[in-house]
Amino acid sequence: MPVKVDQDTCIGCEACVSTCPVESLSMNADGKSQEDTSTCIDCGACIPTCPVSAISEI
Repeated sequence: MPVKVDQDTCIGCEACVSTCPVESLSMNADGKSQEDTSTCIDCGACIPTCPVSAISEI
């Protein structure tokens, strides 16, 4: 399943961005991570890299 970033929890550390093998995560104008569910391959690599657990499967 694709992932969802909780914008209220995200601290903008960018750990998930560099972990995503298909670049489905990027930083938005607010300095928070955002997902692109159309390119996500459902690997889940980003989930454990988030230090504040802001990423979950949807």
